[in-house]
Amino acid sequence: MAAHLAIRNRSVSARDQLPPGTFLRSLFDAALAAADPQLALAEHIPAAVTGRTVVTGAGKAAAAMAQAFAARWPGPLEGLVLTRYGHALPCERIEICEGGHPVPDAAGERAARRMIELAHQLGPDDQLVFLASGGGSALLTLPAPGLSLADKQAVTRALLRSGASIGEINTVRKHLSAIKGGRLAAAAAPAQIVTLAISDVPGDDPAVIASGPTVPDPTTFADARAVLAKYGIGEPRAVLRHLETAAEETPKPGDPVFARARFQLVASPQGALRAAAAAAMRQNVVPIVLSDRIEGEAREVARVHAALALQLRAGEFRVGNDVVRPPAVLLSGGETTVTVAGAGRGGRNVEFLLALAVALNGAGDITALACDTDGIDGTENNAGAILYPESIARAAALGVSAKAALADNDGYGFFAALGDLVVTGPTLTNVNDFRAILVA
Repeated sequence: MAAHLAIRNRSVSARDQLPPGTFLRSLFDAALAAADPQLALAEHIPAAVTGRTVVTGAGKAAAAMAQAFAARWPGPLEGLVLTRYGHALPCERIEICEGGHPVPDAAGERAARRMIELAHQLGPDDQLVFLASGGGSALLTLPAPGLSLADKQAVTRALLRSGASIGEINTVRKHLSAIKGGRLAAAAAPAQIVTLAISDVPGDDPAVIASGPTVPDPTTFADARAVLAKYGIGEPRAVLRHLETAAEETPKPGDPVFARARFQLVASPQGALRAAAAAAMRQNVVPIVLSDRIEGEAREVARVHAALALQLRAGEFRVGNDVVRPPAVLLSGGETTVTVAGAGRGGRNVEFLLALAVALNGAGDITALACDTDGIDGTENNAGAILYPESIARAAALGVSAKAALADNDGYGFFAALGDLVVTGPTLTNVNDFRAILVA
């Protein structure tokens, strides 16, 4: 397959190719379209039950998912979902609430409490539908007994700056919560429970997506304590006491509260990469899908991607006996992390691109895009950015050093100075990071 594509590409005229930046944006747009909740939910609406159907949910795609569900549900419907500020949509029959992300706030706590109250009202003839998407874990905050919202906010801030993975962060969150880690399902049992999820986590683990309020939790209090110890987080004291006491473990696999629970993945990072690969093929560019589950420090991941791009540029990228030759595009997804040491602005995608720029050092014919599919890279107003072969030289002419910006974790400032930020606004979906490196 790779050899066939490489041979075909050599016959393509340069004038038939889109400009590199335009080409990469077209792949990102294809990835977003594949994760559109309006399309993703269409084939997964559950059957009606004799009793009530109550919809709850949390995440950056929650409003779009609720809108799609309500439009296709033929009977009586009620409920509420929680999304990030600025991500709401009008929706009939399902209330849309907004809350803080990535640090939770009182609005998120109020919505979570109302969801638990709704769940407790359900009986065996009723159905709870939970719409899960990326960001749901941070948004949906209901402190366990003995903890305050301030406690959860403090430990969240510490974890976000530590470089912890999303799986590690959510392990802690679940053991500080009265709703996550299967506790919403426990409140709703014996009602039927259906979870429809758009995954934003490497490996699509149901227990990690939105911290799994309606699915079994395989992690433990001991696991949560180990995460805080690993990253040297010793405050707040109330959090440490709660984890040490370990008074009530989360519901585990095999617990009878999940006897009538069903989980359905409706969109995923792999599906987004598959759509981007198909879009590249239509432009006669060889797609090389590396993985949809790449984790680790953004700058370390960037160095590996740079090495792969340079190998491809040199004409030595081999798959079995075949050599893949440019034009080709490296595609990957997942969720990297940033250990914050500087005072700059920027999320993990611009950090990745800035480190990639330093590693490539102006190598010709290599252009890259890295964006968060929710449209928000970290806490900024951009989805990500585009790196061009001449980006370092252009920045230097403006008095901006790529290495200095990287040391200060200031990817946003670097690409803003060049005018190369990608700004989409909220996309109302979330299948995590999207990276595309074009070797022309």
